[in-house]
Amino acid sequence: MQDLLLVLVVILVIVFLWRGTKTLPEFGRTLGKAVSALRREASGGQGETRDEERRD
Repeated sequence: MQDLLLVLVVILVIVFLWRGTKTLPEFGRTLGKAVSALRREASGGQGETRDEERRD
């Protein structure tokens, strides 16, 4: 787990140096959306079912 965290930090530092500070918010937003979509898929779409139950 620590190795994965170290790799992620190194990748983020490289991206920061390569892209600069202006594009980092966009990168973070895109990464957040990807993680959010992954969590939705991993939960089997339960969030959508709950929303539909609330509407009824």
